[in-house]
Amino acid sequence: MAESSRARAFCTLLRNLVLAAGLYAIIYGFITLVRDPAVATKGKLGIPAFLDKTGPTELIKTTKSGVQVKFASSSKTVTINPHANVFNRPVSAVKANDDYLGLRPHVDTEADLHMLVEECRGTYNGIEKMRNVFDCLQFFANDEKRYYTLPETSARASVQDPRNAEYVDADGHDNSLSKYVPVDDAVPANGSSIGTCPGPIIPYHVYWTGPATWRVEVFIKSYLYTQNLACSRLWLWLDSDKNPNAVRNMLEKDALFVRFLPLVERGDILVKAWKFPKRIPLPKDEEDKNGFGYYSSPGKPNAKGEKAVAENIVEDKHGQQWLVLTPKQMTFLPVAVSDAVRFVVLHIHGGAYFDMDVLMLRDMRPLLLPKEHAFAERWAAHPHPGDYNTAIMSLTANSSLSSYLLYGGIRMGLNFHPRVLGRMAWKDGRDQEFLMLETAAFDPIWTEFNWDREGRCTVPCLRDYGAAFKGKKGALKDEWESYDGPQLEAIDLSEAQVKELRVRGADEQMAEIDTAAPVPSRRIKRSRDDQDNVPASAAEPTSKADNPADSFEATLDEEQELRKEGVIADYVLSEDKFPPNNRTLENFFRGAWTYHIHNQWLKHPEPSSWISILEHAQDGFFSGSRTNPYGEKWTGPALVPYYYWPEYV
Repeated sequence: MAESSRARAFCTLLRNLVLAAGLYAIIYGFITLVRDPAVATKGKLGIPAFLDKTGPTELIKTTKSGVQVKFASSSKTVTINPHANVFNRPVSAVKANDDYLGLRPHVDTEADLHMLVEECRGTYNGIEKMRNVFDCLQFFANDEKRYYTLPETSARASVQDPRNAEYVDADGHDNSLSKYVPVDDAVPANGSSIGTCPGPIIPYHVYWTGPATWRVEVFIKSYLYTQNLACSRLWLWLDSDKNPNAVRNMLEKDALFVRFLPLVERGDILVKAWKFPKRIPLPKDEEDKNGFGYYSSPGKPNAKGEKAVAENIVEDKHGQQWLVLTPKQMTFLPVAVSDAVRFVVLHIHGGAYFDMDVLMLRDMRPLLLPKEHAFAERWAAHPHPGDYNTAIMSLTANSSLSSYLLYGGIRMGLNFHPRVLGRMAWKDGRDQEFLMLETAAFDPIWTEFNWDREGRCTVPCLRDYGAAFKGKKGALKDEWESYDGPQLEAIDLSEAQVKELRVRGADEQMAEIDTAAPVPSRRIKRSRDDQDNVPASAAEPTSKADNPADSFEATLDEEQELRKEGVIADYVLSEDKFPPNNRTLENFFRGAWTYHIHNQWLKHPEPSSWISILEHAQDGFFSGSRTNPYGEKWTGPALVPYYYWPEYV
């Protein structure tokens, strides 16, 4: 009996061991299968996994419009014309001259701002040239030798004392150095280092609220594409009054901004929390010209030793004066917060302010380096000397003019609209301290849009702000009517560049962008102002692919599978709704420092449009296959190319 029980127990044990071994073999086989690179690559794509199992008909459907495809990085079905789509369409039909601006201006180069104004305006009262934008652009493009100068060595910005600089951290060491790095010893931005600047580092300020969009991407990329990065810093102010978690969300959760985290880490971009300050430092109005209206008898000191010396102004026990806003006034500020932000930020930090719908085309540094660098733009072709537009503006920090404008906004009932403050400045005789550059410098089609233009149209001749987004054949009429340059060189479309899908990796090799791969967390350097608002590290984004919901990207594996299945075939020009054309960035308002797209929030750039040409030029630059306008190669962190818009595939 005992022997029978032992036999049954042995059989049971043997059976369990066999079952366990079988289960182990199944699990091991599954893990091995998943770890196989070929299987893993196909399994994450969404397209090839289905193609290999059940054939293309279940996932790829042929219609009259083309072939419907579902990409892993998008929830939308995309219709592809096999013979004319973003995967095989040539970028341009002509040869592009990428380095059309020549060598970047010397780091100490200064623009004669008064000459820029007078050559494009005429006399102060007559404004004879104001509406002739074509001639103004020609002057900007062809006469740099006249308006750009390199000061005598002793007067150059690079030899001044950084401790006296108007900008915070102008030397990269909190203004603690006694001199800047010598020009010959300066290191340009490269790889993981932002480099060193032989002169003051100038802040570029932008303000944004909400998640990042294509507008944020194209602004940042245009900044990286054109500016002297070792000598510039992009300060991205996020509205933390409206959303206390704005900085945290941008650094940790934003699906688009994640691509720029390496540049936050390198120091190119400073993500900062905007909270309207309750008190703002002001210099004493020694000349009685800032409108402070000092009391004849200051108030009595309070417990902190502060006394009221004018309406909204107190002086502390050290003699520092402060603009102080009452709680009631603070409630009105969010009504037009972006109008106020630019004046407050420039008064405190100096530098330049840019609206986020501005695209940079040239190095701004020569405009910002002169000692007197206060300027904004004219409001269209309005002849009034006080009609400013501050989409682009520069002010000297903590200056009499910045104090006057800031206090004036409070005095005018918390109204910081540029035309209100501009007319105030004109009435008080201070408008000529605040130079007004004509629209050709920053917004070259504004006069054309308002039908105020005189003389020839610009190159290109665009008559509305939506035109730069149009790419269909025949969509723009007479865009080249004023072009009188050399014939553009046609290229073989079968050998032309198509959209970039690769970028330079950390090892300087060309590496595939995998939009479905997780992004590693990064430790971000932050200013002391942001320590309370942001955690110590930026975590992985919440979405697996860093693209907005209405756009998509395709991996090279997906593209190869589509080519194998015939979804991407040889390009046929006659099949293309958006054929390549003769547009190149070299001829996009040559001479202008920026182009303002003016709140075209709902528009996406069509293929072959002027904006699409700009995107391709930037993608080529960041991938290492093209240069920027100054003939420089990108050596910074890898950047994901622009995504596709499904409606234009």
